[in-house]
Amino acid sequence: MSDEKKELFHWADQIAEKIIREKGDKEIYTCASGITPSGTVHIGNFREIITVDLVVRALRARGKKVRFIYSWDDYDVFRKVPKNMKDPERLETYLRQPITLVPDTNGEEESYARANEVRVEKALPAVGINPEYLYQAERYRKNVYAEGIKTALDHRDEIRAILDEYRTTPLEEDWFPVSVFSSFTNRDNTKVLSYDGEYSITYRDTDLDKEETIDFRNTPNTKLPWRIDWPMRWAYEGVDFEPGGKDHLTEGGSYDTSKKVVRIFGAEAPVSLRYDFIKIKGKGGKMSSSSGEVVDLFDVLEIYTPEIVRYLFAGTRPNAEFAISYDLDVLKIYEDYDTTERIYFGLVDVKEQRREKEKRIYELSQVSDSVPSCEGYQVPFRHLCNLLQLHDFDIAKVMESLDDVKSEQVERLEARLVCASNWIRKYAPEEFRWSLLSERNESLELSENEKKALFELLQYTKEYLDSSDEKEFSQYIYKAAGDNGLENPAFFKLVYLALIGKERGPKLAGFMKTCGRERIERILSYYA
Repeated sequence: MSDEKKELFHWADQIAEKIIREKGDKEIYTCASGITPSGTVHIGNFREIITVDLVVRALRARGKKVRFIYSWDDYDVFRKVPKNMKDPERLETYLRQPITLVPDTNGEEESYARANEVRVEKALPAVGINPEYLYQAERYRKNVYAEGIKTALDHRDEIRAILDEYRTTPLEEDWFPVSVFSSFTNRDNTKVLSYDGEYSITYRDTDLDKEETIDFRNTPNTKLPWRIDWPMRWAYEGVDFEPGGKDHLTEGGSYDTSKKVVRIFGAEAPVSLRYDFIKIKGKGGKMSSSSGEVVDLFDVLEIYTPEIVRYLFAGTRPNAEFAISYDLDVLKIYEDYDTTERIYFGLVDVKEQRREKEKRIYELSQVSDSVPSCEGYQVPFRHLCNLLQLHDFDIAKVMESLDDVKSEQVERLEARLVCASNWIRKYAPEEFRWSLLSERNESLELSENEKKALFELLQYTKEYLDSSDEKEFSQYIYKAAGDNGLENPAFFKLVYLALIGKERGPKLAGFMKTCGRERIERILSYYA
């Protein structure tokens, strides 16, 4: 199979090829992403960021220079106070102002917008993403886009005609393609009255019924509306690729209008890619920053290592909706990643097409551009959870119990143990959590047959637990039950109650082997 075909197994490589084909051979390609920091930047927003990062990596793998820009649209209007914000009454007083002027009520950053930005900027390097940040409030307030604003105003009628193509109600004849934050109140409750054909506009503050004429080359009040601002910045930055959510890329959405408006600014629309929304398993609907009911990247990194966070997105096509799981599906996600890793290192024999696809997913899942020198310590996540609980969540003791860990695997395994510990403590189902009893379970009232069955299991433990594998020892558990007239389910329940004080627990034979002969022997001896 040719190298070219191998490279095109992954959607990011396919998009990279499309960018090169449509935009031509360039000295540097510009890939863009951005969001309004109107609230917590959630994991659904992260999908756009990592979609761009994966395409950036695919371009760089082809030897291309790439500029990855991330725009903070922090000159947008503060429209709603999210539920998870401190001092909401104070924040209410800043509605309709640009979010960069809204205070951080936690007192940690210079503004509400900056507080939301910083949390993202601190998290992204953990998953290997390091874009160039552009702060749009700073740019607008320093009049960087004055010529872009003039271009929009000079082509007011053309822009209105484009927007009207997708509207049920045409824009008013006195509409202008610019919005103004009042210099009297900082709010956008204004109406543009006139434009002098050069750099001055006159507007009315509708709250105060006051008028003012400003030169938008040296005043910080003006801003282009979204469907004009987006294409203007495509032209200004020379953007070659920028994905969009399905709300923007639906027919008649902002991408459809923007790809026409951008020509007014002397450019063509970038290659785009539609991505779908992310759900949190167990919660319905689309996440919304303004609602405050969100999960962000820091939250996800509590239970998934950085490589697996990347894997969730690298292994899923952007236009496919999927859920971030906090339930028992966590076990499967770790298992799926480990399977991909084994395929990459040739530990699993699969068909060539699948091998090449999985290898590319694995490469793109790594935090750095290089892959580890060997596979991670291949132990099921469930087993790590059992080991953590067995050793009272002491990660050092768990590491000591695993005497075959290679030095190259230590850091990755410790990170996985931290995530496993967080998951057990915060999110695992109650029946998944346990601790070995240190004394007899006095609530157990045993029949003679139950006493005999536990005694027989104690003997099998002494003689066979260390020397048998999990499947072999499970036969001794069945035998102890059968020899004493007990049904298997009833005996399993009895053993769990004796060992951990619960009616259910981890798969019994494997669990007993994980605990070790000495611990199991000590507990079963309470009932001898």
